[in-house]
This record gives sequence, C-alpha cells and structure tokens, in this order.
Amino acid sequence: MTTADRTGLRRRVLTIRARLSLSYAALVAACGAVLITLVYLYMRYVPTYDLQVRIDPAVELDPDTTPLPTGDGDIQPAHPLEIRSVDDVLDNLLIASLAALGVLIILGGILGWIMAGRIVKPLAAINTAANRAATGELDHRLTMDGPRDEIRDLSETFDRMLASLQHSFDAQQRFAANASHELRSPLTTIKTMIDVTFADPDADASELRALTERIRDVNQNNIDTVDALLDLAHVTSVHPAPERVDVATLINETTAELAAEMTANQVTLEIGSIDAWALGNPTLLRQAFSNLLRNATRHNHPGGRITVHTASTAQTLRLTVVNTGPVLTEEAIDQLTEPFARANGRALTRGAGHGLGLAIVAAIATAHDGRLTLELKPGGGLVAHLNLPISP
Repeated sequence: MTTADRTGLRRRVLTIRARLSLSYAALVAACGAVLITLVYLYMRYVPTYDLQVRIDPAVELDPDTTPLPTGDGDIQPAHPLEIRSVDDVLDNLLIASLAALGVLIILGGILGWIMAGRIVKPLAAINTAANRAATGELDHRLTMDGPRDEIRDLSETFDRMLASLQHSFDAQQRFAANASHELRSPLTTIKTMIDVTFADPDADASELRALTERIRDVNQNNIDTVDALLDLAHVTSVHPAPERVDVATLINETTAELAAEMTANQVTLEIGSIDAWALGNPTLLRQAFSNLLRNATRHNHPGGRITVHTASTAQTLRLTVVNTGPVLTEEAIDQLTEPFARANGRALTRGAGHGLGLAIVAAIATAHDGRLTLELKPGGGLVAHLNLPISP
C-alpha cells in the first residue's frame, strides 16, 4: 500500500468531527508540553536551592511519625514523595505536570468532540439537502440562523443555488410544454382544414386553392417560429467579440425597417436624444433593438405611442422603450422573457408574434454582460430597459 493510499484510507476512516477532536487534543498536548518544558527548565537551571532542616525546639516530635535527622544533616523521608533534594522537587514537579497534561488531553478531546459536533452539524444539514437535490427535490431550503460566519454564508449560497436550479428547471419544463403546443397547434390546424375540405364532395378548385393558401400561411408561421428558436439557441451559445456600436445608427435603421408595420398599426414613434456608443456585437444588438420595437408595435393599440430614449452612466448604457397598450399584471411581466410567453396569453394569433422576441432580447443582454428589465406602465403598456456596457 502506497503512502497516498494510506492517507486516503485515514481520511475515509476518520470523519471531520474525529479529525477536529484529535486536532483540539493535539493542540492542548502541544501547549501543555511546551509549558511543562519551560517550567521544568526554569526550575532546574534558573533558581538556586538551599535545603536546610530546622527543628523548632518548642515542637514535640513523635519519634514514630517524624523523620529524624541523619548524621550528615539530611532528613530520612517517611514517604517516597517527600522531598529530600532538588532532584526530588523536579521529579515530583514533572510527575504532577505529566498527570495534569494527561487530564487536559482527555478533557480537550471530550470538549473538542462536543465543539466539533456543533461545528459540523450545519454541514450535515447541507449534505442532507444536497442529497435531496440530487434526487430532483429543489423546493427545500436550509434557512440557517446564527452568527454571520462561513457556514451561514455557505448555506445561503446553497439556498441561492437551489432557487436558481428550481427556476431553471421550471422554465425548462414550461419551455418544453409551450414549444410542444406552439409546434403542435399549427399541425392540428392544417389537418383540420384538410379534413373539412376533403369532407366536402363538391369542393372545387377555388376552395382547394384557398386551402393551400391557408396552409402556406400556417406553414410560414411555423418557419418563423423555428427560425426564432434557432436565433435563441444561437444567442445563448455565442460569446460576441465586443465592438464600439453607434446606438443611434442602429435605432434609425431599425425604425426604418419597421415604419410600414408601425403605420399599419397606427402607432406613433418618438425618439429622444440618443448619442451614445455601446460595447457589443452590432448584429446581435441590432436584433435586440428590432425585437424591442417590434414587440412595442405589435402589443400596442391603434393610436398608441412608442417612446425611445437612452441614459448613460460611467459604465452602463440604458436604452428604454416605452409603449402604450393593454394593462398588464406583475405575474405577466415576470413571464414575458420566457420563450413563447405573450402578454395576452399563449394562444397564437395573426400578428401577435411567436412569443420569443423578449426572450431573445434577454439572452442578447446576458451575452453582453447586460440585463433586460421590464416594468408596468401606469395606465397600460410596458417599459423595457436594456442595460448594456458602455463604450468610452
């Protein structure tokens, strides 16, 4: 067995509580040994001793119990521990010190075992919680009390990890369910239209032509949804090389592309002062700006308004897009950045989009070390803040 194998075996045999207890006992033993050594050396080499036997004449001595002087002036001890010389003093001191050291080692081990148990108890709770999380249970939390120390910081970090994992798994499950619904519903619609048309024995060429046109429109919606999914997958997997991007130019180009759609929806656009440079990938930022403006256009009402402006700090550029529209709830706001989430529900309607626009914007913001935040607009509508790193 190699040295590494023996070390690993000791680590597996001795628990952390046992190792802490032995460490406490070893510390007590080392401190006691140093103290005993110092006292012994001091008693042996520093002081001088002059042992003399003085007998008080006024004291009556019992010849049966009192040691009697010998011819050379020493005292004949009646017990082995009685002191006759300097060596007896040092020997008795050493014996008493070693006995006290043994008691201290035992007490140190017992107290160390108790203290180590109190220290490792939270670790046992964390281990239990981790085992539950490994089986898929993510709804439990440690929520430890006590002083702010490393153990409590670890427990709070573990709770945040559990909350993040639970949120991610819930979002993944909702994504799978919503994606299945988004892709299954058009196929069901196509099948229904075909069955209805074929069930009519008098269907002529014009009805068949209308059927193919409707199928083409539904199929185009499927293509748009798949393209958006590919865009989302691409954004979440790339690490864009940062460049200086003129935000005003991208906003003007994006609004020019969406001008016809804004006019068709009778939406007015107001652009405030935009004179800033962001740090990021121009293609992805252009897509993010386009999705924000398209979302503000499609989820607006006739005669509505869209306002775009920027604000800069020393390190962050904030692009704000405000649009009028229906009154939303806080619950709806929290889910708008999830795939296939829509303010008016999950059901797909013509012109309502595929429900991936804000999810793509959020992914682009994350890829640029930024953040997308959504707020309710008083009176109805949405306020979207896209925070990006600024370019000096």
